Amino acid sequence: MKSPPALSPDAVARRCAELMWPTDSAAQGLGIQIVEVGAGRATLTMSVRPDMVNVHGNCHGGYIFALADTAFGYACNSQNQRAVTASSEISFLAPAQLGNLLTAQAHVRQQGKRRGVYDVEVTSQDGRLIALFRGHAARIAGYYFDPDDTSGG
Repeated sequence: MKSPPALSPDAVARRCAELMWPTDSAAQGLGIQIVEVGAGRATLTMSVRPDMVNVHGNCHGGYIFALADTAFGYACNSQNQRAVTASSEISFLAPAQLGNLLTAQAHVRQQGKRRGVYDVEVTSQDGRLIALFRGHAARIAGYYFDPDDTSGG
């Protein structure tokens, strides 16, 4: 009997995201949406709500950081090896306003056996660069699904 074909890297990434999302209460509570997930990359969006605006009338930086960190999380966990943040930093370049739709695009810069570096760009709906985030991932024990299961289910 012939073995089923192995899942493509992008199919593995989508499956990991499908398994992560149901318990990602923080992202769901912030209204974050997954747009696309692929091998070593993720694109997520979040609308700036009234409860996210600070005293200056701008989106509080913590919410922008949370969006970027969440995109980083989906990108660095996209290869069916559990990973957590070892360190991260963000540079805020422009303010985000109430009603803005923010998009965080994360991609791998380097992934080793245990450590990885990922960059995230956060932009507004008009393409304005809001923030740059760099995350360092540390792989921990465990998988999201049995790596020998190629059925996709």
